[in-house]
Amino acid sequence: MAYKTAKRTILSLACFLLTAIVMQVPNISFGQTVATIEIKSGVSASFRGLSVVDDSVAWLGGTNGTVGVSVNGGRQWKWNKVLGCEKCDFRSIFAFDDRSAVIANAGTPAVIFITRDGGAHWKETYRLDDTNAFIDGITFTESGDGIAYGDPLTGRLLVLTSSDNGESWTTLPTDYRPEAQAGEASFAASGTCVHMFSNQHWIIATGGKVSSLLETKNSGRSWQHINTPILQGKSSTGIFSFYGLSKKNWLIVGGDYTQDTITTNNAFYTRNAGRKWLRPKVPPRGYRECISRATPGKNQSILTLGPRGIDISHSNGKTWLPYADDRQLHVVKHARKGTTTIAAGGNGKIVLIR
Repeated sequence: MAYKTAKRTILSLACFLLTAIVMQVPNISFGQTVATIEIKSGVSASFRGLSVVDDSVAWLGGTNGTVGVSVNGGRQWKWNKVLGCEKCDFRSIFAFDDRSAVIANAGTPAVIFITRDGGAHWKETYRLDDTNAFIDGITFTESGDGIAYGDPLTGRLLVLTSSDNGESWTTLPTDYRPEAQAGEASFAASGTCVHMFSNQHWIIATGGKVSSLLETKNSGRSWQHINTPILQGKSSTGIFSFYGLSKKNWLIVGGDYTQDTITTNNAFYTRNAGRKWLRPKVPPRGYRECISRATPGKNQSILTLGPRGIDISHSNGKTWLPYADDRQLHVVKHARKGTTTIAAGGNGKIVLIR
């Protein structure tokens, strides 16, 4: 009897201490697994644009002209609306620090903004009112060279370049823009179908009835069309995210967003820049919208996610394992400098990855 009483006392004390610890952490509630911590964002926007600078600074872009910035590793956020663009969907965002970021609207108008005061004010730096214009992604090198790209216009992808951290943009000449095949476009599900290995070496991932990689090593003067075995053939299929481990080691994920439980041909990796594609022994658990590293270093882990959960690979894409069952997530990013990983998605959902 004394043993049972002591056991109950210990259990009660442990529960009290755990409750006290949780109450001391602001704006945080535990998700479905200990692998994630869900943040109470206080907004209802759907997020697909995410940029994590370091262990302190992160930015989010979403629907209804919503942009957020965090300076404490994603635990708390300050929200702003871009005046005059309250209906914009900012699926593409790249942040340089806690004061400077570039955002792009997915849809008409195809417009890009920049802020230098933490989101309080935004300056329009590019606009195209063509009803067929749709910006799918934007990225920069650390030296300030950047590219933005969008769906095909008159048979060629829209490609813009910047050499001044997004202060101005130049449209590539028509002959420098890659040709798209019939039914080939791209997806802005997480703004991660574009990658810059250098200011001259770029990759763009396409999707739809044809899904491939477009590679240039000379700033767009010529392009190589790289076939992929990813699920394709319908407007809802293809590559939804590209991740470059190195100039030759790449990973692609995607599938069919209308059938998000299908695991057939939803992930591949290559070790020779796309000359040969390899299928993982165990694929992710369905359609996946984004892929990102989870830890730095040579033996880094990789995360991929979609509407039905998060998967992880400790083998650079050779095998995928379930990581967490968090729903409604669209995008995941690891800090460019640091160890912080953040995911975000529908209805204001923000998750810290442990």
